Amino acid sequence: MEQMWAPWRIGYIQMEKPEGCILCDKPKQKDDVANYILYRGDKNFIIMNSYPYNPGHLMVAPYRHVASLEELTDEERHEHYGIVSRSVELLKEVFNPAGFNIGMNISRIAGAGIDDHIHTHIVPRWQGDTNFMPVIADVRVMPEALAETYDKLQGKF
Repeated sequence: MEQMWAPWRIGYIQMEKPEGCILCDKPKQKDDVANYILYRGDKNFIIMNSYPYNPGHLMVAPYRHVASLEELTDEERHEHYGIVSRSVELLKEVFNPAGFNIGMNISRIAGAGIDDHIHTHIVPRWQGDTNFMPVIADVRVMPEALAETYDKLQGKF
């Protein structure tokens, strides 16, 4: 079997997983650049996914710690989906993707990595962005660093 190397992944694999909820903790900190927070609304915020599927992979989350859609107030829900819609517009403008995957994984059984704080993933997609690497080698090749993606999107919301 051929070896494929992704040495940057070891940091994530070996890191001590923080206590608490990152979707509650990150917005309480005031360093939006370090935390990849792109936008703060009244009820929701946009944060870049630190382990993205593709460049521009964003997450929209309410500030309030809720585990299900039905727990959101009408105001939270309305703002949430307005921000999702605006994110798609801006990602089209900045990255010109061919499509998007947009969705929520509600509960661990549905694939949620953060299962007790709902959030919507917005993943830009391009022709050919899925290839043999994730399937055969369990490696995803990211063509752009998070900081570069952040710089392209910062201030646009």
